Amino acid sequence: MHHRRAAVKSGSRPVFDPLRLQAVTLDVMAAGHAPASLLAARQQQRLARLVEVAYADSPLYRERLGKGQLRQSEWLRLPPVSRGELMERFSEWVTDPELNLEELRAFTADPQRVGEPWLGKYMVWESSGTSGKPGIFVQDAQAMAVYDALEAVRHRAPGGPKSMFGAFSPLDFLGLRDRYALVTATGGHFASVGCFDRLRSINPWIEANSRSFSIQQSADKLVQQLNDYAPAVLATYPSAAALLAEESEQGRLHIRPRCIMTGGEALSSATRARISKAFGATVRSSYGTSEFLPMAWECAKGSLHLNEDWVLLEPVDERYRPVPLGELSHSVLLTNLANHVQPLIRYDLGDQVSIQKDSCTCGSSLPVIHVQGRSDDTMRVPGHRPGQMVSLLPLALCTVIEEECGVFDFQLEQRAPGTLVVRVPLEGPQGLAAIERCKSALKAFAIAQGAKPIRVIGELGCAVPRGRSGKACRVALSDRA
Repeated sequence: MHHRRAAVKSGSRPVFDPLRLQAVTLDVMAAGHAPASLLAARQQQRLARLVEVAYADSPLYRERLGKGQLRQSEWLRLPPVSRGELMERFSEWVTDPELNLEELRAFTADPQRVGEPWLGKYMVWESSGTSGKPGIFVQDAQAMAVYDALEAVRHRAPGGPKSMFGAFSPLDFLGLRDRYALVTATGGHFASVGCFDRLRSINPWIEANSRSFSIQQSADKLVQQLNDYAPAVLATYPSAAALLAEESEQGRLHIRPRCIMTGGEALSSATRARISKAFGATVRSSYGTSEFLPMAWECAKGSLHLNEDWVLLEPVDERYRPVPLGELSHSVLLTNLANHVQPLIRYDLGDQVSIQKDSCTCGSSLPVIHVQGRSDDTMRVPGHRPGQMVSLLPLALCTVIEEECGVFDFQLEQRAPGTLVVRVPLEGPQGLAAIERCKSALKAFAIAQGAKPIRVIGELGCAVPRGRSGKACRVALSDRA
C-alpha cells in the first residue's frame, strides 16, 4: 500500500495551531545558535512549568513529586518512572480526565483512523512495543507545534529551504521542495506514519509531493513503487535503507535521491557508507522515540545534536546515578518539556547514551550525543571464570557483522547460553560464504570480550522479521537462552 491519506472524519481537523507554530518556530530558530547558558535557562523555565502542571493535574505525579517545585538536589532523588507503571495508572497519569485508555486502545486498533485527531484536539500514537510493553502516547497542539518546528528548522533534509517566512511557509513543515518518500510500517498508529499523514492532511502541497510506502510488502513491489515515484528525499529505518541499497547495487532499484534520512534504529558507519555509495546521496541520521519524536538531529559535520531546549536527557548508571560526560550510560531518563497532557518526568527510556564533552565545530551550542540503542536485548554468554557471564551488546554484534563481514540483512538470535544463530536471506554459495564470515567474526569477537568459545549456527534463506512498526528485529533472545 502506498499514497495513504489519513481517514479524517468529516468535521474533524488536524491538531494544528498556526499562530502557536509560528511562535514556537521563531523560538527554535533563535535558540539554534544561542549560548549554552541561554539554552539551560530555557530548559529550566520549561521544566518548572511542566512540574507545576503535573503536580496540579496528574494525581500520579502529585504523589511522586510531593510539591509543585523541586530544587536540583531533590530532582536527583526523584524516583524514575517506567512505561509499565504509567500505563497501569493511565487515568491518574494524564492531565485530561477525558482521556480513557480503553477508548484509546480501540481507536489505535483501527488502521483507517491513522492521523485522525482524537477528541478533535489530540494526536495519538502507539509505541512499537520493542521493550515488551507497548504504550499509548497522546500529544496536544503545543507538543505538535514543538515537534513541527524542530523538524522544520533543525531536522530538515540538506538542500531544503533555509528558514521560516520567505522561501519557507509556516505550513511547509518538512522543508519539502521535491518528492518525498517515507518507507515505514503503514498498518498502525505509529508516530512516523501518523505524523506524516497529519502533515499531508494539513497541507495540500505536501500531500501532492509526498507518499508513504509499506515496509511490510515484498521487496519486489516496494522497488517497483519507488522506481515509479522517483523520490528526491527518502526517509526510512537504517536496516530498510540497507536493504534498498542492495536492490540498487543489483540494478533493480533505479532511484537517485539527493538525501536519505534515517531514524528509529542505530546507524553504523558501515551501513551509512554503503547506503551513501549505493545511491550517491547524503545520509543523515536522527534520534527520536514515541515519547519525544524529534529528540536529536544530525548537523552537516555529522554530529547528533540534542534538542535540549525542549527535552531533558539524563544518562544514568544501573542505580540511576548520573554518569560523567563522555561515558556511556546504562539507561537514560527522559523528561519531555513540551507535552503537558501526558507528562513524562524522569522516564526510563532504556537507551544507552553518552553526552560529548566538547561542543561541535558546526557552531551550535546544542550538546552532541552518541546513542547505542537499547540495553534490553544484550546477550550474555559464559566467561572463563566459574559463574561469570560476559555481555555482548547488540550494537557491537551488529557492527561486527556489518563492518567485518559485509552482511547487512540478517538476524542474530541467542538460542542457548553459549549458542548464537545467525540467519540471512541469501542462499547458495553466496549465502554459505556470508555465514562462514559471520561465524568466524562472531567467535573471535566473543573471545576478545573474555567469553569462552561460543557455537554459531548459520541458517540460509530466512527473511529478517520486522515488528509491527516496521523495525527490523535483528538481535533477539530466544526463550531457550
